[in-house]
Amino acid sequence: MKKNYCLVCGKSITRNEIGITRKLVDDGAKEYYCLSCLAGLLDVTEDDLRAKIEDFKQEGCKMFS
Repeated sequence: MKKNYCLVCGKSITRNEIGITRKLVDDGAKEYYCLSCLAGLLDVTEDDLRAKIEDFKQEGCKMFS
């Protein structure tokens, strides 16, 4: 499996970070953001993003583990 890194800071990212980038930024994204950088980009908190990930999981979205 290819290792993915944050577009801004270069940190190794998780499947959930890939999923939330695709859900909130671009569903066809090939470059992704870590939670910290995505939170800054969207002007929300990392906790807001974690809550949104949990919402998507509960909805059954397969993008999240």
